[in-house]
Amino acid sequence: MVAPAVPEIVEEEIESAIDSRNEALQTLRELGPPDLVHLIKQSVKSGNKQIGVYHHVTGVDASSSASLAAYVNTLTYNPNDKTQKVVSALYWYVVMSEYMRVEVKIPGGVESYCIDERGDKRETTDGLWMETFLCGVLRAYAYADNGGGESIKRIVGVRRFDPVTTTDMEHKFLDAAERSFFKGLQLGSEPEVQVPNHVSNHLTSGLLNYIHTTGRYTSGINLFEKLRTRDLEVSSLLARVLISADEEVQAVQLLHDAVSKLPMDYCLLDCQSTFCQKKGRLDWALECAKRGVTAAPSEFSTWAKLAEVYVGMEQWDLALLTLNSCPMFTYQDKDLPRMPEPSRIILPVLPETMLDEIDESPDAMDGEQVHPSLRKLHAAGYKGTFLKAYSLLTEITAKIGWDQLLKIRSQVFVMEEEYRSEKQTSGQQSAANPNASTTALRGTPSPRPNGEKGAPQINGMTHQPDRIADDNDGDEKEENRSPPDSATLANRSIEKPEHTITSAEVKSGSNDDPSTPISTQPYTHFHNKRLCERWLDNLFMVLYEDLRIYTIWRTDMARAQQDASDYHKSPEEWDILGELAERLHHFPEAVEAYQSCLRMRFSPKAMKGVLRMYEERGKSGEVLQAMIRLIAWQYRWYSEFSPALLRTIRKLIETEGAVKVRSIVQATSLPQSVLDLTH
Repeated sequence: MVAPAVPEIVEEEIESAIDSRNEALQTLRELGPPDLVHLIKQSVKSGNKQIGVYHHVTGVDASSSASLAAYVNTLTYNPNDKTQKVVSALYWYVVMSEYMRVEVKIPGGVESYCIDERGDKRETTDGLWMETFLCGVLRAYAYADNGGGESIKRIVGVRRFDPVTTTDMEHKFLDAAERSFFKGLQLGSEPEVQVPNHVSNHLTSGLLNYIHTTGRYTSGINLFEKLRTRDLEVSSLLARVLISADEEVQAVQLLHDAVSKLPMDYCLLDCQSTFCQKKGRLDWALECAKRGVTAAPSEFSTWAKLAEVYVGMEQWDLALLTLNSCPMFTYQDKDLPRMPEPSRIILPVLPETMLDEIDESPDAMDGEQVHPSLRKLHAAGYKGTFLKAYSLLTEITAKIGWDQLLKIRSQVFVMEEEYRSEKQTSGQQSAANPNASTTALRGTPSPRPNGEKGAPQINGMTHQPDRIADDNDGDEKEENRSPPDSATLANRSIEKPEHTITSAEVKSGSNDDPSTPISTQPYTHFHNKRLCERWLDNLFMVLYEDLRIYTIWRTDMARAQQDASDYHKSPEEWDILGELAERLHHFPEAVEAYQSCLRMRFSPKAMKGVLRMYEERGKSGEVLQAMIRLIAWQYRWYSEFSPALLRTIRKLIETEGAVKVRSIVQATSLPQSVLDLTH
């Protein structure tokens, strides 16, 4: 197999990158950043001139100093650079908040030692090397790209390798995981987990990721069976693997026995609820999800699961109330390397990866203009708990519509105007209106198709922006009046949400403004409503902006099709619009935008979106065509390992067979050097 090219980041001062790594040791939180490989090069002609270069790498075998030195030796010969030679190398590796350092002198020997948090040297042991190897595999999966290029673009100059390529390597990995399983708490957990435990941490996430990527379910079952004898909580992990391995009867029996002994284990209850959801028994899933919230009320995942079940049962008001109760955590990003400003960056292109349609040169990117409104979509930057909460909110909107969502929102949450009204009347206005659930709806018009006459209400006030024509207007007025633009039509169909009142505002009383007009309409169900959390109120505003931009785009598209004219957007704008449509659960429109982007230039995000559509429709040939291009792009940026792409190709081989897949690949018209990258 062809190895990716070697990027080089040239230092301003020799070993400044090493100094930065030393300073960052005490700030590491979890698995640590990708491994650092630092080389000192010396000019062949002038022996006194030396420079320092480095790059990052994941997936290298780190089970011993010899394996790390073997990787360094592959860097000593560069056929494209015959003016310099490598005279020494350092391999810096993070393991359990410590640095493993391997020094290679060329010519000379190899020295390895460990540096702890205090900066003291320690001798390496077999146990330390085992943990080093284990952390290396977990880091390879944690920093791997999902096929869309997001991870690749975040860190410059990272070579990504498959950490487990043979059966012996798998045995070594699973054995190390078994020995260090109950130390996994030290590695931290995913950002959605508040308190890491033995079954929710980076070690278990990496194990499940490996098992689902490779399909090695038997190995995973054997591992978790042995660990289950030591701790019954591991039953939830074993049940997940059994379900993925199509051993559902055994998984159900296991869950029944485990829950009988651990009735308040939220991981077991979450697994039960997920299984019942997939089987369509939402009533059973609801009971499991409720018990999960009782067992772990401070965990986001339990509340999110309960909200998912309510969405599936179409109980929108309870879904919003549950979402409002979710404990939200500040997103903690992975440990990214903080390096000094380099002198220059050398990013070579491997000849075998060159493909005409994959052109990311600066010349190909020049002239791409992006509208400022597309740059300001805040939802594109959501991660962790906020991303999950926003996904649930957009799922509700896709099913019931924006107007109905605002209606339900005003029924369950205290709105700003009714809070002020209730506070001013101080309880003097009693239940005068028997239909209070509708009186709380301020400024929520009934859903209308685009273009239908009628004045929508915005912020509780009747608003008639640029009416097309009244019934009493003559033909002459209609002819002289210009048609409304897409932004006006969007404002008509998408009503801006009014603000709710939050608990912080109630306590501070900061909203008591006597100059603000107060409605005389009574709100008899005021005391039965909840206070909306500020973060959820912000999500509604962000969702409104997403819907507004989406509506403008679809209105302009429809107008262009009606006029038989071209609709022009830059490739990056199509990329953003495709992501916007996908975020709002409008998948056909997302694929349409991604395909428009790919017709102009290659984009890994767009190709990944189209690939998902091909997978859903079972188009094997088109899936392989997209896979080949994504793999070539990955190799272009020094990555031969993407778990998401490996999982896709594994499922395709299980469905179609290896011989058929290989035949389809060879039948394509792409260069043979590019096809060889898929082997």
